[in-house]
Amino acid sequence: MKIFRILGPMLLALPAFAASSGASEPFSLLGISAGKGGASLSVPMQIVILLTLMTLLPAAVMSITPFLRIVVVLHFLRQALGTQSTPSNQVLLGLALFLALIVMQPVVMDMYHQGWEPMENGQLTAAQAFDAGTKPLQGFLVKYAREKDIKLFLELSHAPAPRTPSDLDLKILIPAYILSELKTGFQIGAVLFLPFLVIDLVVASVTLSIGMVQLPPVMISAPFKILLFVLVDGWNLVVGSLMKSFYS
Repeated sequence: MKIFRILGPMLLALPAFAASSGASEPFSLLGISAGKGGASLSVPMQIVILLTLMTLLPAAVMSITPFLRIVVVLHFLRQALGTQSTPSNQVLLGLALFLALIVMQPVVMDMYHQGWEPMENGQLTAAQAFDAGTKPLQGFLVKYAREKDIKLFLELSHAPAPRTPSDLDLKILIPAYILSELKTGFQIGAVLFLPFLVIDLVVASVTLSIGMVQLPPVMISAPFKILLFVLVDGWNLVVGSLMKSFYS
């Protein structure tokens, strides 16, 4: 995958800087030369920046990708089924991660081709590569961020209104996208709850009418909810609907 082509050279270059301390040729890390004549950043500082970016990577994956909406919906689905910790958190997070990678693969490839490749070939500086590489991400965030949420953060940051959506900064788009995805995830989760709520109400009414108070109604309705979910092939429907929501 392209992401490994991006991270691979970075990680492989880390042990090389120790051996190159006595070499006459300039050392390069993250596309920034660290030679005597034109070093813009020292090698230790570049390593600190790289490690900092790697620590922020999980938060970025969870916040600015479809992972957020998917994991919220899957959590609501598990709560609606009443299966407690089945599937486990690891399974839900793994499923959400791979589904998010499927959606984000074209965006990541565009970022790689527009930002990293030109910088690697010496056609763009690091700042220019960052601006060019974030354009596909901005387009993705603008597509799913609600106008109301964007307006809210424009007011909070006292930023001027942009002339076009492409002029929006990431500091505005990212929190607006997170709020929009949370609302969408909660809306889908509420819709998922409705059929299972009906089953709970029916089972509770029947058990109370016949005087069966020894067992909680939730325990009696759980097998019926699981059976209904299996009969309609629920995982296929839920995952298919989630993925189609990002391609509509």
